[in-house]
Amino acid sequence: MTGLSLAERLKIRTLSAEQVRRRTLTRALSSPLLRWRYGGAAADQILIVPQELRAADPSFWFEVENDHFGLASEIADLKGASPFRIVPPSDAWARELNGFGWLRHLAAAENDDATAAARQFVLDWIKLNRTPKGLAFEPAVTGRRLVSWIAQANMLLEGTDAKTYMTIMSSVAEQVVTLSATWRNAPDGVPRMVSLIALVLSDLAVSGHDRKLREAEAALIAELNRQILDDGGHVSRNPTVLADVILDLLPLGQCFQARGRQAPEQIAEVVKKALAFLRFMRLGDGMLARFNGVSTGSPAGLATVLGYSGGELDAVGSADASGYARLERGETIVIADIGSPPPLEVATEAQAGALSFEMTSRARLVFVNGGFPGPADSDWNSVARATASHNTLCLAETSSSRLVRHAKLEGIVGGLPIRGPDMVAARLSDEGGKAVLAGSHDGYLQRFGLMHFRRIELSLNGEVVDGMDRLEPPQGSLRLKVDLPYAIHFHLHPDCKCQRLPGHEGCRITVNDGQVWQFTADGADMTIEDGLYFVDSAGPRPALQIVLRGATFGESEVRWRIALTPPDTAAETSKV
Repeated sequence: MTGLSLAERLKIRTLSAEQVRRRTLTRALSSPLLRWRYGGAAADQILIVPQELRAADPSFWFEVENDHFGLASEIADLKGASPFRIVPPSDAWARELNGFGWLRHLAAAENDDATAAARQFVLDWIKLNRTPKGLAFEPAVTGRRLVSWIAQANMLLEGTDAKTYMTIMSSVAEQVVTLSATWRNAPDGVPRMVSLIALVLSDLAVSGHDRKLREAEAALIAELNRQILDDGGHVSRNPTVLADVILDLLPLGQCFQARGRQAPEQIAEVVKKALAFLRFMRLGDGMLARFNGVSTGSPAGLATVLGYSGGELDAVGSADASGYARLERGETIVIADIGSPPPLEVATEAQAGALSFEMTSRARLVFVNGGFPGPADSDWNSVARATASHNTLCLAETSSSRLVRHAKLEGIVGGLPIRGPDMVAARLSDEGGKAVLAGSHDGYLQRFGLMHFRRIELSLNGEVVDGMDRLEPPQGSLRLKVDLPYAIHFHLHPDCKCQRLPGHEGCRITVNDGQVWQFTADGADMTIEDGLYFVDSAGPRPALQIVLRGATFGESEVRWRIALTPPDTAAETSKV
């Protein structure tokens, strides 16, 4: 455990003990002696078919007809075989395959051949998975599969023969019993929440399986209260996960009504808070700001979710519990990361972007963080998580957060979590109509004795952003033995162009809607360098970044400005 603090060692021991406890309980509940608690493995009908809110793509069937099965950003060539009989290209692909979320695409094709194929795929899966083991029976995968089969019950069951009907229904019932016994084994965070949502939905929708509904309800409510913060954000600090959770919770509420039951008030309250948070994190381009695991996402899914929200956002506000601040004036929106990393058990996608920001003007992205790569580009994860991939200061070519490398911990949480900064403090205020954010973090204090302070001011009309970055000790003065290099990164969206202005007047940024912004700085050398934008659907995409470089002896300050250039001035500048 070299390099771990005492608190982290104790945390790992606690997580390990909790994992052992959950596994032991799951093993006991899965035994033949106790499985009777969840009812018999039989069901004769689906009582409710919940609404499928996720967008469907009918063209998926065309690809399947041509032996191509595209999931998790990867395409498998079936070569005439069932997708369940080939070697999966990745675990992410296999999880999506076994979760059956893609059934909605076949239903959207409204084609008899697509319907027949969907039934055959389900029967293939049942035939090959008689014993509940392996990736296909991870609780979250089982939960997603149950939700998908129940939501597509009309396609799978209507008009089919008695044997097929009973085969599918028997499998559904068996999986409900399995999930009832195993959901505790789901990793902390979204997988456990998805497992419980699926369990409550199944207890409502599958005949003969509502005897444990109250127990499942209580477990789900406890998990929602633990994972959804007071401001509506998720404990992982990843805004993307909320959209998926809401797309499951909304139909769940409808199912309670259809069964003549009162839906728990806590579910509606969580949905309301999460919707408000998603609106808060939405930039001018309509997508979520790229912080702490936000990847390509689904514009259609986000639009569907936000269609259920109402009201307007305040011009200035902060999501204190989740650690984000929003500055909005005129047509400019700036969202900044002002929080520490989440708990270790849900920090496997968290990123080292303390005090970083993103900015849109009108509906166009200007400054963006690198974001989180898609499943097919996971080799880039470490680079994308680094501070240098964010719009903030990077000291001595190191990140403000550090990866926690510990074999047991990685096995428990399913990846590499990060730790630090321990303290990120920020204050958002209105100063004469300007939106002003002042913050600091201690991510470099233990290693180098320095704090990073940042101030961002957004003018009343939204046409000027003034910034200041400062390195100094928390108190007194400090003279380092060796000057340390620093770089302040400003990553541009790939659609933006950037060129140096004559002399030392800074850079000219051209947005693809014709807007021109001028970037100037004082106190550091300015360069235009290559960068990468990781959240494009086609994979990492080349982009440009403005970098302010210097070296600090213990105290340094850099000031920078981003100003919208009037149209006439922009036209003249372009001739230079």
